[in-house]
Amino acid sequence: MQNGEIMQRVRRWSRVLHRDLSYFFTGVLVIYAVSGFMLNHKKDFNSDYSIRREQTTLPTPLPQTADGWSRERVAEAIAPYGGAAAYLKHYFPEKGTLKVFIRGGSTLTVDLATGAATFESIRKRTVLSALNRLHYNPTRWWTIFSDIFLAALLVIVITGLVMVRGTKGIAGRGALYLAAGIVVPLLFIFLT
Repeated sequence: MQNGEIMQRVRRWSRVLHRDLSYFFTGVLVIYAVSGFMLNHKKDFNSDYSIRREQTTLPTPLPQTADGWSRERVAEAIAPYGGAAAYLKHYFPEKGTLKVFIRGGSTLTVDLATGAATFESIRKRTVLSALNRLHYNPTRWWTIFSDIFLAALLVIVITGLVMVRGTKGIAGRGALYLAAGIVVPLLFIFLT
């Protein structure tokens, strides 16, 4: 068997491996791409929880002391947010401030002097938080699968380097792209 035939066979198997591994691991690539993006932007966006704040005003005058706030009185104040059925508990974090915990992870914080209130609703982002959890390798089995994925990525990279021949492959412009793809991360490592 001559060198040309060997390279032709290597290229053929490279295409098969590259294609099939790429198809199989597409879901994992999407998970890591989306969760990686969210992790890169966690200062700008909370991917685990959706937090909504709404300003409102309770009718004044309001009782200024804890004695004036029975469970029934608090339930009346949170009527727009579910009333007695939604009430969990309340307390006074500081003088002149009432904080009410409402079912579903919500709170209402009230300035007793002015009636100004902030309703804060917290909801878990089911899909996005699940993707983040996978990015952090939550179980031993996922770690094993991720290690297999890592090995497959190396095979995908190597097969991608050898499957195209000529000036469009590694002997031509492919070498320039490869070099640029290595230099860019190195610049970030050494210059930042």
